[in-house]
Amino acid sequence: MSYNFTITKTATPKPKPDPNTLRFGKAFTDHMFLMDYADGKGWHDGRIVPYAPLELDPAAAVLHYSQSMFEGLKAYRSADRRVLLFRPYKNAERAQKTNERMCIPDIDKDLFVAAIKAIVEVEQDWIPEKKGTSLYIRPFIFADEAFLGVHAAHHYKFVIICSPVGPYYDTPDGGMLATSIFVEEEYVRAAPGGTGFAKVGANYAASLKAQQLASERGCEQVLWLDAIEHKYVEEIGTSNAFFVIDGEVITAPLHGTILPGVTRDSVIELLKKWGVPITERRLLIDDVRKAAQEGRLNEVFASGTAAVISPVGKLVFEDSEFAINGGEIGSLAKRLYAELYGIQTGDLEDTLNWTLTV
Repeated sequence: MSYNFTITKTATPKPKPDPNTLRFGKAFTDHMFLMDYADGKGWHDGRIVPYAPLELDPAAAVLHYSQSMFEGLKAYRSADRRVLLFRPYKNAERAQKTNERMCIPDIDKDLFVAAIKAIVEVEQDWIPEKKGTSLYIRPFIFADEAFLGVHAAHHYKFVIICSPVGPYYDTPDGGMLATSIFVEEEYVRAAPGGTGFAKVGANYAASLKAQQLASERGCEQVLWLDAIEHKYVEEIGTSNAFFVIDGEVITAPLHGTILPGVTRDSVIELLKKWGVPITERRLLIDDVRKAAQEGRLNEVFASGTAAVISPVGKLVFEDSEFAINGGEIGSLAKRLYAELYGIQTGDLEDTLNWTLTV
């Protein structure tokens, strides 16, 4: 199905930021996508308009009951000048699952991707071309109906904003950085039956206290444990976690508390293609500690849209800490980053049909 969206161009274009000093999520493009939903009318009035503040009633449901969702993906400029999106239909699929959990009206995958393509096409001059940079795309939906009462809203707004970004971690070459991770043994990210598998802001708000404590220990991110027994590893910060023990790659299964990351899925597919042993199973933090003590913990890395692959150089517990691979980036993390980034930017052949040209 084809979709037509009205386009109103800004009369006051912003200057483009210096690609050499780009920070993640600090600069925003000239335009945004807006679309409304009303019961009995469905999704309607899709439009691209100048980037501007949104007007909300003080009683808007999202402000009181957090009925909202969001997604994140990137656009890249290839060497032959094409604009590439990486697996946007996987984001659309996850958005549908999040909407169902949050009682937000379903949005057709083709509509979701068409809206992304439309705003990226308008804003393609904002895509930076320096290594490690990209155009970050943030679709989100929230309940803007004005009422005080705990029930699903009847009116919503679908918005897409874009941000030219540099590396998630500040690295001189736009590549990877070996991070330090704090093992959080008190606070939890998500519990069974909750919203851990959904892309919702409340998951991230609940993580801030632990992140604050991790920063006080000199760590960039948190390693979350399960909510019931506090002994199984789950995610690293906002990313999916991978542990390489005795040459086997282990990641937590998607059992309701783990976000089904698009990059996670891509990593698993690549590892299987390469013949690298990969297992989705529960992993005890005690087994990780033991493997680290015995020198069998070969690598730890996280995967996500923002940083693609984030290698871990050190695990920090309350009572101890362990360097991983001598604090250096592991060979598997390097290979995965090179392959994924190469496909995303069009530098490598996309044999898996993961990229979509705008």
